[in-house]
Amino acid sequence: MSVCVMGKNLKNVLVVSCGFFLLFTAYGGLQNLQSSLYNEDGLGVATLSTIYCAMMLSSMFLPPVLIKKFGCKWTMAGSMCCYMTFSLANFYPNWYTLIPASVLLGLGAAPLWSAQCTYITIMGNLQAQKEGKLAKDVVNQYFGLFFLIFQSSGMWGNLISSLVFSQTPSKVAIPEDQLKSCGAKDCLMDTEVSNSTYHPSHHLTYTLLGIFNGSSVLAILLVSVFLESVENRLASEGEARPRSPPLLSTVLSTFSLFKDKRLCLLMFLPLYSGLHQGFLYGEYTKSYATCALGIHFVGYVMICFSAVTSLCSLLYGKISKYTGRAALYVTGATIHLVCIIILLLWHPNPAQLPVFFILSGLWGMADAVWQTQNNALYGVLFEKKKEAAFANYRLGEALGFVIAFGYSSFLCVRTKLYILLGILSLTITAYGTVEYLESRAAGKAPPAGEKREAGKEEMKTEI
Repeated sequence: MSVCVMGKNLKNVLVVSCGFFLLFTAYGGLQNLQSSLYNEDGLGVATLSTIYCAMMLSSMFLPPVLIKKFGCKWTMAGSMCCYMTFSLANFYPNWYTLIPASVLLGLGAAPLWSAQCTYITIMGNLQAQKEGKLAKDVVNQYFGLFFLIFQSSGMWGNLISSLVFSQTPSKVAIPEDQLKSCGAKDCLMDTEVSNSTYHPSHHLTYTLLGIFNGSSVLAILLVSVFLESVENRLASEGEARPRSPPLLSTVLSTFSLFKDKRLCLLMFLPLYSGLHQGFLYGEYTKSYATCALGIHFVGYVMICFSAVTSLCSLLYGKISKYTGRAALYVTGATIHLVCIIILLLWHPNPAQLPVFFILSGLWGMADAVWQTQNNALYGVLFEKKKEAAFANYRLGEALGFVIAFGYSSFLCVRTKLYILLGILSLTITAYGTVEYLESRAAGKAPPAGEKREAGKEEMKTEI
């Protein structure tokens, strides 16, 4: 029976993971190319900024309501349709197609991720109950498995885009004047210069979009047909379905959770997560990879990031119960600190090709910490209010993306790196404070044996 249950829980986690893999093979590949493909008048960066601005607004209201009304399964399936709409809009890219599609994608993104986090947390808790293990350990393992599969989507999405765009008959050599304005030196006036490298033909672009849209369709079908609903999963385990609170209470739950000071401090984690990803997708791909190597190299560089993130996600999910999450957070922060300093001092050059891959790999090693540990941390600390907690997590991450893409066209790359450095320092300080508060709370709680004895004494008194 235990093996059967383990198989069902694991199967559901794998279905969610593979669905996200197919969906983000398409979206991830497109996201990495937006700032390089559509640099005229800042359309690409504006598109990315709009996505996360809409996602931020969506995080405030939609996730708890949609999850309550449709359940995790159908919330994910419906939200995936919003992502496919964005892929379709790229066939005719302009302000009147990409911006509305970006708004729709952003509105669907927060419910998608909140439903995914809620679903995997529930599967982890059910499995922990059956095996008699700590819930946080099983949840960590499930999130590690999810991010192993999910993050590998970046490898395939970027590989597809690079292989398609490499079909151009000739490559344009990068002029020396352009190389001087790459990296941390890319600053406002140099934007047009650093983005003047080869643009792929319409034929190649349409080929790429056709592949990506096919992948999105498969993702929607996979989740719709093979994923078991949470309600059915709980029923099969003999668990009673939680009573649904009133609609207004559900909407306000996202905001009421801010009464918990732990959440207020932890909001720096998703904020930094959005900021550092925004820098990677918006600045590293444009001001470093595209500027010094050409757009056809963006995919290859990002494959390294995705591969390392994917493998480290699985590794961190397994070792976290031995090392503790604090050690992993310190490791991630140290790696990003080193990367930021190198990016500030380094002058990108095609002759230093391995450095582009090493930096993206190191960035991915640290990103795996934020992705796996942030989600698991929110799921464990706010177990009774998972939907609202994950909605707030997506709110903070979306805000980070909005800030990163919002100032992309107004600030120099060097300034953005200093901002990233400052937020990283605040994030680790706030996280350390939460760990201190949790350790104090755990120290004040009476041991389990004392609780049982107290319970017996109360029963005797009543008798």
